[in-house]
Amino acid sequence: MENNLAVLIDGDNIPSAYVKEMMEEIAKYGNPTIKRIYGDWTKPQLSKWKNVLLENAINPIQQYGYTQGKNATDSAMIIDAMDILYANKVQGFCLVSSDSDFTKLATRLRESGLNVIGIGEKKTPEPFIVACDRFIYIEILGSASKEQETETVKGKSVKKDNVDKITPKVLKFIASTISDVADEDGWAFLGDVGGMLQKKQPNFDSRNYGFQKLTPMISSISNFEVESRENQNGRFKLIYVRNRT
Repeated sequence: MENNLAVLIDGDNIPSAYVKEMMEEIAKYGNPTIKRIYGDWTKPQLSKWKNVLLENAINPIQQYGYTQGKNATDSAMIIDAMDILYANKVQGFCLVSSDSDFTKLATRLRESGLNVIGIGEKKTPEPFIVACDRFIYIEILGSASKEQETETVKGKSVKKDNVDKITPKVLKFIASTISDVADEDGWAFLGDVGGMLQKKQPNFDSRNYGFQKLTPMISSISNFEVESRENQNGRFKLIYVRNRT
């Protein structure tokens, strides 16, 4: 049975440019049965959102700014999230914002046993990122549908814009995670490695480094050895990886 998701969008802190790609990404994790966006729709800066709301069946929630300097949108979104939580109609939440004010909300939802996916810009503060089960940078969602300058890295063409470098720190992180889930011979099922990487660092995503999947990313790095094994049912091959000594 597919999980029902509540998608709550902070219109004040998220650009509208990649809403189509964002909704396609969310659909990978469940059925977005509730889709709401919060903001003061009398303000001109939210006008770009109005053009895409109907196309994506997102319900706009009007929230006036009652006090100068206070973000009423945050409060309305948090109250709605708790109402949805207690209604027991969804199995997970997708919080779309780059605002650290939603850190406590994400933590509270996870304490109730619900899966929390965060989506925001790369400027999102670390506390909100780690409070989610998974955090996706909105910049990498748009890169798949827009032509960008590319460069060749180890024989592979990768996008230069918004692509992070695979630093020694990243290599060490991946290597230690492989060791954590490896068998006595050092081999680890790549699916287990990916899951553990996500648990340790919710914003870890191969797309941040220019790769659509984890397998080609790991295969492109000489520090790791990759092996393809036959599955018992023969439908697809299993990918295993280990650190090179």
